[in-house]
Amino acid sequence: MSEKILDNKCVVLGVTGGIAAYKSATLASRLVKEGAEVHVIMSANAVNFITPVTFETLTGNKCYIDTFDRNFRFDVTHISLAKKANLIMVAPATANFIAKAANGIADDMLTTVLLAAGCPKLVAPAMNTGMFLNPITQDNIEKLKHYGFTVIEPASGRLACGDTGAGKMPEPEELIKYIMKEISFSKDLKGLKVLVTAGPTREEIDPVRFITNHSSGKMGQAIARAAMLRGAEVTLISGPVNLPPVEFVETVNITSAEDLYRQVMERAGDFDLLFMSAAVADFTPAVKSDHKVKKNEVFSAEKPAADKTERTGNAENDETANGGRTWSLPLVQTRDILGELSKVRKDGQVLCGFAMETDNLLENAGRKLKTKKLDMIAANSLRTAGAGFAGDTNVVTVITENESRELGMLSKLETGMKLLDQAADIYRKKNS
Repeated sequence: MSEKILDNKCVVLGVTGGIAAYKSATLASRLVKEGAEVHVIMSANAVNFITPVTFETLTGNKCYIDTFDRNFRFDVTHISLAKKANLIMVAPATANFIAKAANGIADDMLTTVLLAAGCPKLVAPAMNTGMFLNPITQDNIEKLKHYGFTVIEPASGRLACGDTGAGKMPEPEELIKYIMKEISFSKDLKGLKVLVTAGPTREEIDPVRFITNHSSGKMGQAIARAAMLRGAEVTLISGPVNLPPVEFVETVNITSAEDLYRQVMERAGDFDLLFMSAAVADFTPAVKSDHKVKKNEVFSAEKPAADKTERTGNAENDETANGGRTWSLPLVQTRDILGELSKVRKDGQVLCGFAMETDNLLENAGRKLKTKKLDMIAANSLRTAGAGFAGDTNVVTVITENESRELGMLSKLETGMKLLDQAADIYRKKNS
């Protein structure tokens, strides 16, 4: 898989006469960086806000304005572009353009290409709040949706005219996500429902402290994003992470292992592919204090494990060599989510577990595969370069009942794609 996920894709970018046209230059640049071939068509009014030379410099292609321009190679340009385009996005889309497009008017290069094209069409309205909220504009937007257009909701805020409200064109980084969702990958998972768990759990000691682990949630998010890009309906159950949310995915936020257990068991029956990549705490405090535990308090009167010196179990008397006290914190085991899930899952479902090890990777992961009755397990070692927590790469070995396959070092998105390939193959065999 190419790192530029829009390689070999042709995007036609329509730019109409609104002040937000300046943002479209950034959008064109980002599309090129992602590997897309970009052709820009401007309305006659758009050139009053930004020059065609800007787009030609950024894309390396002629910027089209006039349907009857004679300075081009001999073909019917509006037809050839319409056939070549994998997607058309109009951003900004003015009220005037939306009215014409909704009613099939083709009186310039942009509306002509739009009417001739059979590819996905995305529209990003940008205009004064009053114009956007006008019932006529709203009716025209509904017409576009009826005809299969994707209309991207404008942002709210202070507009160029000084008004405040809905009508701002979303930032290019947001718009490109819609393009990637639509055309970056084939939709071979369309119709499947995918459940992914991600991130760590936090087991509360008191209102200030908790037990957790180093999981960043990146691998789970990558699987969720990969499944979304391939057309699946995705739900992500995530522990506390410091990551932006995955676009176009239902995200359920949880904190503790018990929270995760409840959400998984409640939802799992509705899904076809299940990826349990969350790093679930094996133990949780037996007692959770409702106040911050002070240094002179103890959680338990039991004698802590002995080290080089005898301990009394009393925080006042137990001191380490450097003068610090020891605490005894009783823990209880959390629920075995994978084990419980394997008992109730449906025959056609595919269940993928994950194993992060420091030693005996294949042996430990293989044992987990059997004892948890999984279809597949993604195993990696903390000792392998490129496979640790929080990184953008992973080094995974996929283990099934019949084989063990090393994927090598890949980005986490690429790793997610490979795991989805394997799971989808198992699913097809189960449900053929």
